[in-house]
Amino acid sequence: MYVRCRSRRLPFLACAAALVAATPAFADALIDNVAGVTLDKAGRVVRFKALVIDKAGRVVRLVAPDEQPPKRTKKNPGPVYDWRADMKGRVLVPGMIDAHGHVIELGLQALTLDLSDTTSLDMAKAKIAAYAKGNPDRAWIIGTGWNQEKWGLGRFPTAADLDAVVADRPVYLSRADGHAAWANSAAMRAAKITAATTSPAGGRIEKGANGAPAGVFVDAATQLFDRAVPPVSPKDRTAAFLKAQAILLGYGVTAVADMGSTVEDWMTYRRMGDIGALRVRIMSYGHGIDTTVMIGGTGPTPWLYDDRLKLEGVKIYSDGALGSRGAWLKAPYVDAAGNRGLGFLTDDQLQNTMSRAAMDNYQVAVHAIGDRANQQALDAIAELSQTYKGDRRWRIEHAQVVDPADLPRFGKNGIIASMQPTHATGDRVMAEARLGQARLAGAYAWRSMLANGAGLAFGSDFPVERPDPWAGWAAAFTRTDANGEPAGGWRPEEAVTREQAWWAFTGGAAYAGFAESKFGNLAPGQKADFLIVDRDPATVAPADLRQTKVLETWIGGEKAWERK
Repeated sequence: MYVRCRSRRLPFLACAAALVAATPAFADALIDNVAGVTLDKAGRVVRFKALVIDKAGRVVRLVAPDEQPPKRTKKNPGPVYDWRADMKGRVLVPGMIDAHGHVIELGLQALTLDLSDTTSLDMAKAKIAAYAKGNPDRAWIIGTGWNQEKWGLGRFPTAADLDAVVADRPVYLSRADGHAAWANSAAMRAAKITAATTSPAGGRIEKGANGAPAGVFVDAATQLFDRAVPPVSPKDRTAAFLKAQAILLGYGVTAVADMGSTVEDWMTYRRMGDIGALRVRIMSYGHGIDTTVMIGGTGPTPWLYDDRLKLEGVKIYSDGALGSRGAWLKAPYVDAAGNRGLGFLTDDQLQNTMSRAAMDNYQVAVHAIGDRANQQALDAIAELSQTYKGDRRWRIEHAQVVDPADLPRFGKNGIIASMQPTHATGDRVMAEARLGQARLAGAYAWRSMLANGAGLAFGSDFPVERPDPWAGWAAAFTRTDANGEPAGGWRPEEAVTREQAWWAFTGGAAYAGFAESKFGNLAPGQKADFLIVDRDPATVAPADLRQTKVLETWIGGEKAWERK
């Protein structure tokens, strides 16, 4: 549409005003004909029928269901879009955010020997034997995913168990939680581990009746293999990233906090960004302070690749995991008398490391699973908050077993409780055995975290658990597993609402990574990260929510994945 400004009867300013009035409202794209559903910042469900996106891939506005298009005239023909996508009435929701995962590890697990589906030691041994036979050229058999609790073994597996299957070359298998490794005799010989080898600080070598290493190495003891196990090549790391990215997009995960990025991980993300292959958004937390400073130098990096990658902070470990009895407890394990788990750092060491990070404005994320580790992290934050003011958003990762007396402390100093709902449903039997009923009052306490004023961010800790936000969402407000067990939910007093759980997987997870101005909910100015799914997750039954299928994943207004 044009306005002629050649007439001498129209002054120049009047002509310019006529041009502005006559030019149709412009936006680049319309995602039309959707059953849109999202949350606003108050946690209320918002429904819409279309999404308007600008040239930069940001949301301009949501079109309300009852909104009528403007009456079109010659002078006002209505909006003009560069393109329009008709979604044919399907459901559109915000992209999901996993607040705690391990991207490269997810891909490596998918591309190597994966024992996560095994339910017995014999099943695991059969799978190991088949993999070794099918890969005769591999100098080492490397894998992950084993879990003696799922096997009902009642003990850790041993080197002898592995030797019976593969004795001619080293076998090194990480536990599902990444906090222990299972090795055969050939692997121990390659690493020069003998009966004289002592457990390092923050680690434990499981010993046999004769005092010799039994074949399982917990937490820092796994580092005894660092020089022997072949490193992952850049080529394999790239393949692992691409595999992991496809898995994440297939689940509808559009952004993730990568907890414990190594320099090699970071360089992989940069290579992918450089060639335009980075789709998922990564909030990176370096593996320890040395790695973080090596990547970031003087502080967090800027957002790179159109807000796809940023080093935000540092991941620090305070203790191990509950399954391998490495979680640091105030009192001994009920099922292991005298064992309180493993504290990796003294109180002063943790505080000094956190201070070193905070002075350069790196966000601090502390892995703390046991109640003593959580107390240590809370003590350090309380002390450091007197020096490091402002919006720090100290993160405690997992916050899994907390002394009830310490729960109110999570509401102070802007602490974020970064938790994983499926850990509760997957761990409950083991947690009861490790802790006993009397010490579970502050375990997996999501509702208490919110009630005490903590920020809540949800994730999966993939590949420990599947990066399935729909299963996590359902577990968060039901406290039951995929089979609906236990009836009524495990410790149901700690369930959150459906909406609170959804926010923790979207806006809450973005806030936890200082990314709320970039993405996290479908509000004006946010990146248009959204999903087309096969059902309305705001209304379906929990069992149906778990079965949600992602049909399309869009990031920044561009389709990044489609179900075939």
